[in-house]
This record gives sequence, structure tokens and C-alpha cells, in this order.
Amino acid sequence: MPHAGEDDPHDECADKFPPNRYPGMDVRVGGVRFDALQAGVRVLWEIKTHRFDTYNAFIRRMTIREQVPLLKEERDIAEACGYGFVVGVSTQEHKDALLEQEPTLNIVVTGCKR
Repeated sequence: MPHAGEDDPHDECADKFPPNRYPGMDVRVGGVRFDALQAGVRVLWEIKTHRFDTYNAFIRRMTIREQVPLLKEERDIAEACGYGFVVGVSTQEHKDALLEQEPTLNIVVTGCKR
């Protein structure tokens, strides 16, 4: 299905990192939209292109508090359907903050810019 966000920098990142099996599209698995299905493997991706390193401490905490439960839910759905799950984030700071709250997430720094 077409990308949902109408956010060109986000969609461009989802198409290129990882190489999306369906460029220009999201993938619906288990009733959930994922940003990409990695080409060549059964791995679903959720891409976050937040400018996390520019946020103040309060906004960082709120962002992580909102994202972690959703990412865990998406991971569980992906795995229940036989897929791996990776979160792509733009910055190391975002990765570190997510892993501090949920060390079991598989997170990759994409370097994608907004």
C-alpha cells in the first residue's frame, strides 16, 4: 500500500534504508503498517526520522515514552507473523535513548536527514 505519512524525507529513507522490496510502499502485516520490507530477507522495518538530537530533555523523554510501547507491539506482531523487525533511527542519540528503555530492540542508525 502507498506510504501513509505523506512525509517525503521519511518515505525516501524507508525506500533506501534498508533497500525496500516495495519502494514507494508500506507493507501491511498482521493488520499493522510497516515502513519497509527489506529486500531479500523477511525483515520488516519501522523508520524514525526524528531530529531527536535537537530535542530538549523533556521532549526526548516524551518521544521515547511514546515510541517504546508501539515499537514493542510492532516487533511482537512482526515476529508472530514470521518476520524479523528492525527500527531505523536517524541518530545515535535516538538509538541510545530507545535502548536505554528497551534493550531488546534491534536498532540501526540510518543517518537519514530531515
